[in-house]
Amino acid sequence: MDFSKITNIEYMNQGHLGCPGCGATLSMRHALKVLGENTVIIMPASCWSIIAGGIPMTALQLPLMHVPFAVAAACATGVSRGYEYKGIDDINVVVWAGDGGTFDIGLQALSGAAERKENFIYVCYDNEAYMNTGIQRSSATPEGAWTTTTPVGKELNFEKKDIFSIVAAHNPEYVATASIAYPEDFYKKFEKAKSMKGFRFIHLFSSCVPGWKIDSSDTLKVMRKGIEAGIFVLMEREYDSEIKVTYKPSQVLPLEEYFKIQGRYKNLKKDEIKVIQERLNKKLKKLGII
Repeated sequence: MDFSKITNIEYMNQGHLGCPGCGATLSMRHALKVLGENTVIIMPASCWSIIAGGIPMTALQLPLMHVPFAVAAACATGVSRGYEYKGIDDINVVVWAGDGGTFDIGLQALSGAAERKENFIYVCYDNEAYMNTGIQRSSATPEGAWTTTTPVGKELNFEKKDIFSIVAAHNPEYVATASIAYPEDFYKKFEKAKSMKGFRFIHLFSSCVPGWKIDSSDTLKVMRKGIEAGIFVLMEREYDSEIKVTYKPSQVLPLEEYFKIQGRYKNLKKDEIKVIQERLNKKLKKLGII
């Protein structure tokens, strides 16, 4: 990728309502530097629908459509087909949704759009819980992580849903994971998605300061630790091809190194961390990372 193409223009205004250190706001700011001004954002209920602000005010200098929780992919379908009907083919129609509106409430519309090969980019910024409404568990919440609806002392019964594999099973044009903590990889994947037509899905690892119980200055550090520990793998898959891991840590960190810098894992016991580490190692072996 030619990084000189990354614009210095800011498409996100100052004075937004994001928390200091919010991974989702950093991700949006830099994604728009790749996507550019010919972009329309479709946004379901989420932290970002608050960060952006309601009509007629918005923190974005782009067209923004606020939509109900469950129907972001359906609404993006309508917008995309509307442009197609008018013969306009240079607009990036982008869904920007959280994990609650993707893994859970919006999964049916997401699946339908992927199956039909609709022409838009779906971005899920994954902060691993329903953060906007008070840090409730979603199916993106990792096992062992505290939320207000997963009390301490419960067994490790729930593993994080593998949304990458679910979307990849639809054989879309492009599916990838990314994190602004690794900006070159992040930019390349957004540029690749932008250059394609058809259904494209980008899953972002996105730290949340209050939900993860971290300091606002540590937001990038925590995401990097998670990727170095393999709990979030940077990878991609183009239509009908094999999965490609785009970043392999030179030495995979023990999960404990990632857990100990977040308050949401402070009640995990040693034997519980061992169980989670063993499950993760099986996944990393399949991907050729360890």
